[in-house]
Amino acid sequence: MRSSNSKHPGMLPEELQAIAPEGTPREFERGQVIFSAGDVGDGFYVVESGQVRISAVIGEGEPRILAMIGPGDFFGEMAVVDDAPRSATATAEVATHAIFVERDKLLELLAHRPQLALNLIRKFSKRIRALNQKYLDATRLAVIGRFAGTIVHDFKNPLTIIGLAAELGCSSDTSPPMRTKAQTKINHQVERMTDMLHELIEFTKPSGQRPRLCAVDFARYMDPLIEDIRQEVADRGVKLIIDAPVPNQLVNIDPRRLSRLFYNLLNNAVDEMPDGGKIFLRFEPSETELRVEIEDTGRGIAPEIAKSLFKPFATHGKTHGTGLGLTICKKIVEDHGGKIWATSAPHKGATFFFTLPLGK
Repeated sequence: MRSSNSKHPGMLPEELQAIAPEGTPREFERGQVIFSAGDVGDGFYVVESGQVRISAVIGEGEPRILAMIGPGDFFGEMAVVDDAPRSATATAEVATHAIFVERDKLLELLAHRPQLALNLIRKFSKRIRALNQKYLDATRLAVIGRFAGTIVHDFKNPLTIIGLAAELGCSSDTSPPMRTKAQTKINHQVERMTDMLHELIEFTKPSGQRPRLCAVDFARYMDPLIEDIRQEVADRGVKLIIDAPVPNQLVNIDPRRLSRLFYNLLNNAVDEMPDGGKIFLRFEPSETELRVEIEDTGRGIAPEIAKSLFKPFATHGKTHGTGLGLTICKKIVEDHGGKIWATSAPHKGATFFFTLPLGK
């Protein structure tokens, strides 16, 4: 595979070398449709030579060109993180050679190369911003820019943990059990990053899939999650306090999506305590549901956003973020059949509540 910087400006040579062995070469004639909007998203492509036109119908108008993909660049990446059909059509502008990588193979590759995952995400974010610069007004463009910034910001904590775990796992002094533990941490954080992308994509697409709920022992689910979060917030000077043992109740949940809910709410609380503080986590079961309370000793909820707290892009006093975090939380809770709300008192921080139906 030709991989010089001049011929492949879209990706670094080492990234191309990592992806190429996992894929199969494909050739397309000029004008040939590679995939159409509505097709099954089964993988993505890296262009070796040639050029690919990405187009889609905007509103009720004619198809518009969204991007031109050249050597070293990739397309069809939405299939990596979303099982929904293709949202655009890819056509060979000239005779084109490409490498096709199946979705499962790419996910397996990203699990072992977190830096590659981050680079693909950054490229994807830049592409979103470039697209919206062409077709959206200035106000919405600013929102998309902040949206892309949020993706990168949310990835900082998992990437830090991955870096530390990788350093530990590669050390010659590390024992086999510690290597296994480091590998488990890396896999967990990669899964967490993938889940974040799923939630963000689901927010932007009305056709997001409903969660697959199953009855889970809540205590068994929460115990390892609490330890992960406790360690993460401790690094930022915050103490997580559990007032009482987690109840051994069967609860209908989607474990991955619910983990995202806890990370969102607890990290929001930490953001409101820049000088450190405490977070109290409480659980109150009833006959039909489990109520969860998350109380912090931070600055409370600003009156300016109290009424629009769970609406998209509602944010106040933060240097990062778009206000999508609580909107995603609301969607997760409601998809589980529960409710979410919040209270705040002067000088007492904020308390978030949500409910989950009990399992049978």
